[in-house]
Amino acid sequence: MQTRYLYSLRFILAARDLLLVNAAFFIAFYLTSGLNTGLSVRDYLPYEIAACLLWLFSASWSGLYDHDRAQHYRQVPRSAWRGLALHFTLVACYMTFSRDQELSRFFIVAFYAVLLTFFLLIRLTGVHVENMLSRRFRIYKSVAVLGRNGTGSRLASYFRQHDRRFRFEGFLEDNYSKLVEKDGGIMVSTGDQIRQAADNGITDVYVSLAPERIAQAQILMEEAERQCVRLKFVLDLEDKLNMPFEIDYMGDFPVISLRREPLEDMQNRLYKRVVDIFFSLFVLVFVLSWLYPLLAVIIKLQSPGPVLFRQLRTGRNNQPFYCYKFRSMRLNNDSDTRQATKNDSRITPIGRFMRKYSLDEFPQFLNVLIGNMSISGPRPHMLKHTEQYSAIINRFMARHYLKPGITGWAQVNGLRGETRDPRLMERRVEHDIWYMENWSLWLDLKIICKTVVNLFGGEENAR
Repeated sequence: MQTRYLYSLRFILAARDLLLVNAAFFIAFYLTSGLNTGLSVRDYLPYEIAACLLWLFSASWSGLYDHDRAQHYRQVPRSAWRGLALHFTLVACYMTFSRDQELSRFFIVAFYAVLLTFFLLIRLTGVHVENMLSRRFRIYKSVAVLGRNGTGSRLASYFRQHDRRFRFEGFLEDNYSKLVEKDGGIMVSTGDQIRQAADNGITDVYVSLAPERIAQAQILMEEAERQCVRLKFVLDLEDKLNMPFEIDYMGDFPVISLRREPLEDMQNRLYKRVVDIFFSLFVLVFVLSWLYPLLAVIIKLQSPGPVLFRQLRTGRNNQPFYCYKFRSMRLNNDSDTRQATKNDSRITPIGRFMRKYSLDEFPQFLNVLIGNMSISGPRPHMLKHTEQYSAIINRFMARHYLKPGITGWAQVNGLRGETRDPRLMERRVEHDIWYMENWSLWLDLKIICKTVVNLFGGEENAR
């Protein structure tokens, strides 16, 4: 829900940001013009246009035009760093593939230093000015809640927490059970409260109704419309569902989901897939291209057999797929049923080294490129272990709503390696489901960074 002010704010901020980018560009040019780079203002024009377009994308993706982030003292610096980091990455990619002349490093440093300084000063000043204006003028929607019950109280808390979008005026009627008379007519006190809300400039009133009382909505709506007040209804399902849920629409049908899954959104899945493809291509070209022949020779010298080990594991939606690894064990008949253990006699010397530094997992970037795995996600298990754990651990199969990952939230939190104790697997499942319900690209990047740190430090729980 937006007022005209909130709707236009993002365009105002975008226009202001474009002015800042252009100003930072020209200032950086004149600061570095004495370095004899040989480039004129006209030579910089393609980069300036690219910088402006890429900034709009970076800022939008980082939430810099989302009102709750854009107008909050704490959120502005965080969003600014994210936006600038993404912008720098995109500009670097543009410069890599551009055939134009390369910009000097001094110019790039000066440009981002000026842009960051301008951005923080002007944005934080804007937040301060807006807060002053909001206290002087009625910029935001005045809202009230009709009926005090559990959901109504949570609504009130939401409005108070988002005081930059709403001005919460209070509850109109405390007696939730008597909004409507037994004969179906609206109670006199309720009608008086709605009329008083209209007189005080309240434009939107939120009513929390239990599903069995939804028939009363029409009666309340007619009274509110007589007073030119918009009535919004929120289903009170607190007593029916004692866990978080989301409501979406499938055509005309409201659909309740009892679990939040960001990756059910096709746009989020596209973002994640693009990152998977680029990251896996980078690793395959710049790492696996030389690591594969090097390890292949050592693996062959230490133990006869294939270089790669492939095993059927459980994938997304419980579909099996072949997972690839560098072979770290001598050939044996127990590989599909028995987990690797500490000091396992089947593991070769190079295999122990690869497992310690997770080098045996690198062929799984092929799985990522194919599409049956992701960079980050729940780790896949062999089919027998899926059957075993699904019988004794609640919600174990829920982790298979996602593509399995080379690394995951459970692994970077120390839950890696052998799982003799079912309680360890329960903790893994809890972390995997938390990841599924709280996924974001920034969380994926955090997991990747922590994995790289663990990779160079060696995995304590590796087997």
